Amino acid sequence: MELTAFVPTIAADAADGLPSRVITGYRASYSPAGRVRAMARAAARPRPLRRELGVDQLDAIHFPLSVMLPPVERTPAVTTILDLQHEFLPHNFGRAERMYRQVAYGRAAKRSRIVIAISEHARTTLVDRLGLGPERVRAIHLAVDHERFTPADVPREPFLLYPANPWPHKNHATLFRALELLPELRLVLTGSGHDGRPLPARVEALGRVSQTELVDLYRRAAALVFPSLYEGFGQPALEALACACPAAVSDLPPLREVCGDAAVYFDPTDPEAIAAGVREAVARGGAAGPARAASFTWDACAARHEDVYRELIAAA
Repeated sequence: MELTAFVPTIAADAADGLPSRVITGYRASYSPAGRVRAMARAAARPRPLRRELGVDQLDAIHFPLSVMLPPVERTPAVTTILDLQHEFLPHNFGRAERMYRQVAYGRAAKRSRIVIAISEHARTTLVDRLGLGPERVRAIHLAVDHERFTPADVPREPFLLYPANPWPHKNHATLFRALELLPELRLVLTGSGHDGRPLPARVEALGRVSQTELVDLYRRAAALVFPSLYEGFGQPALEALACACPAAVSDLPPLREVCGDAAVYFDPTDPEAIAAGVREAVARGGAAGPARAASFTWDACAARHEDVYRELIAAA
C-alpha cells in the first residue's frame, strides 16, 4: 500500500519516515485561536486546499485529528475523532469553540465512511453522542515506543511527575491541594503553558521536554500522578507503565482500559483520595507496568489502520 502523509509547515517532520508532502495552503498554528482560524478558513474556502492535496486523485484519505479539512465528497474518507470533551465538560470551552467543535466533529463523522476512536470507551461515546452506527466506528488503541520507553535500574527519587499542559480538565489545582498532604514529595510538571503561573512550594515546571528527558523523569520519579478529569486514551499513563514507573491515575474508563491492574485509581475531585492513591502506588511499585504496556504496540496500531484503509478502497 502506497501511503503519503500531508503535513503542515509548522510540523514538516511529523511524517516520521513516511513519504510526505508539506501543505502550504493550510495555515496551521500552535495557539488555540490560530488553530480555529486555520480550520475556519479551510472550511470556508475548501477548493484551494483540495487542489493542493489532490483529493480527487486519492483512493482514500484519513483525517487523524478530529476534523475533516477540507470537506471531501467523492474520495472515501476516515476520520479519527480523539475525544468529545466538549460534550462532557462544556464549561471548559468558550461558546464559539464549543459550537465549532460540535459542528466540525459532527460533520466529519457524518461525511466519513469509517470513524476511528482511540479507545473502546471513546468509541462508545461517539456512538452515543453523535448517533453513529456502531458498525462505522472502530476502536484502535494508541501505543508506546517500546525501544525508547523502558525501565532502568536507577534509584527512584522523592518527586511526583505530571506531564500535562495546564488545561482545565488536567485539574492542576486539585493536585496542588493533594500535594499539601504529601509533604515528603515534590511535584515536577512538564508541558507548555506553565510559564508565568504562580506555583506552590515544592512544585517545579520544566516546560516542554524532549522524549529522552521525559523517559528519564519516568525512570526516576517516585510515581506518575495523573488527576485528569477527562481522557480519550491516557498516553502518559501508558508511557509510565512501560518505564515501570508507579502510576496513580484518575478513575476514568479510558484509563482503566489502558492501565488495567497495573495502576492505582482515585477520585480526581478529592485531594485526600489523590494523596492516598499516590501513597499506595509508591508502596506498590511499578513492576507490573511493562507487562501491561507490552500489548500496546505501534505495529499493531499501524496494522489496524491499514485494515481500515483497505476496507475503504475495496468499498469505493
